[in-house]
Amino acid sequence: MLLLYPIGIVACKTQAIRELAIMKIRLGLIGAEDNLGLIQSIVDEYPEFSCLSFVHSGEEELVEHLESHSQDVDVWLFSGFLPYSTAIKWGKISQPMYHTPYTGSSLYKTLYHVLNSEDIKADELSFDAVDSSELHPIFDELGMKYDPSYLEEFIDESEIDNSRTYLEHYKKSVSKFVQHHYDLWTDNHTKGAVTCVWAVYTELKRLGVPVFRVTPANSAIKSILDIILRTHEMIRFKNTQIAVQMFEIDPFSGLSTGVFSSDEITNIELRNSQKLLKYAKKVQGSLKTSGPGRYVIFTTRGELDAITENFTVVPEIEEILRIGKHAVTCGIGIGYSAYDAEINAGRALLNAKEYGEGTWMVLYEDKTINGPLGSAEKISYSYASAELQGISEKTSLSVSTLSKIKSILNKWGRPEMTAHELAQQMQIMPRSARRIIVALETGGYAEVVGEENPFPRGRPRKIYRFFL
Repeated sequence: MLLLYPIGIVACKTQAIRELAIMKIRLGLIGAEDNLGLIQSIVDEYPEFSCLSFVHSGEEELVEHLESHSQDVDVWLFSGFLPYSTAIKWGKISQPMYHTPYTGSSLYKTLYHVLNSEDIKADELSFDAVDSSELHPIFDELGMKYDPSYLEEFIDESEIDNSRTYLEHYKKSVSKFVQHHYDLWTDNHTKGAVTCVWAVYTELKRLGVPVFRVTPANSAIKSILDIILRTHEMIRFKNTQIAVQMFEIDPFSGLSTGVFSSDEITNIELRNSQKLLKYAKKVQGSLKTSGPGRYVIFTTRGELDAITENFTVVPEIEEILRIGKHAVTCGIGIGYSAYDAEINAGRALLNAKEYGEGTWMVLYEDKTINGPLGSAEKISYSYASAELQGISEKTSLSVSTLSKIKSILNKWGRPEMTAHELAQQMQIMPRSARRIIVALETGGYAEVVGEENPFPRGRPRKIYRFFL
């Protein structure tokens, strides 16, 4: 049956995009007292942000801020990786989260101060919470040998899950760094410590260790704010994507036993249409019929995302339809056009019917299908993931990780990038990115094609080409 796509949906989508364009992003900024003002001053240069700032001095205060203001922000920005990873471990944040990176420029700024105002050389300092790839170029330029034992890197992301609670994770990290610096200093291997963590800084000062605090460079703060802007624009665009719900309602569910007259079935169809009109109004959508017992609603992704709680539950549709939940089977399709969304909704409905009546499934624009909604045993897979599944089996990398890399490369516009660039795009530590690349390289899905040297005397970075 030919369906005419409602003009109203296109008009609503256009209006939604205009409204989103003038809305400010509510940024929740959580930082230590010594760097919060600096980050806030950079944020204030961006008219796109409306910023709420919170000082934290420990893990409990951090979670208190997150819990109290979860409804007041669209995105969270943390002043460092430790509060960021603690929030991940806490596990109750639904908004996107980011942290300011402590890159080479941040370290340069701190070391410049130490070398010019203290009687301490760079190779007499211990470090924490930075990646070794950031220290190597600095020591090379200073003409000094870098001792890896003087650096204590962050607990790896994979170890976050090994901590029983967010409190334990935070305390374990702080204790690990303090012990690292203190042992080197008391054994006369170092004359001072450089830390990126406020809690470590205050504890080392209490212990009498000469300690210097790394604060993020302006360029690093601006870089992460630019990433937040681009990502949030993509999320906002997603909410205005066209979404289609395709319902199939058992026409016999409202019939009395033994009553099968065509007139009675027609009356039930009319009543169901009236009930679905109320639901369509609730999701700001437009209703069309698509054959006996089948109905199609055109709306936007944002509306369905809200009513299904991010596509995890079946809404209380019984209150509107006044028929049994198991009589209503639904496929939701997301697409860049009304046509794509409707095709995806049809495929989602077919998958839902395989699970039985009353099932809801969703098929996204990237051909990933998810459901059944509301089930404790939901599945998520992709129509286009057979190739990635094969790569996953050969590399031991998850399909989701491979899909994310593939998406990043598509957005990047070329198949080449460095491990440092991949880490920035994936919002992971550089050493984690290098492990991913090694797995791909071993499996034949990445190879070195060149080098770049962003620092005049630093160690060159390898450029990889990916085959995904």
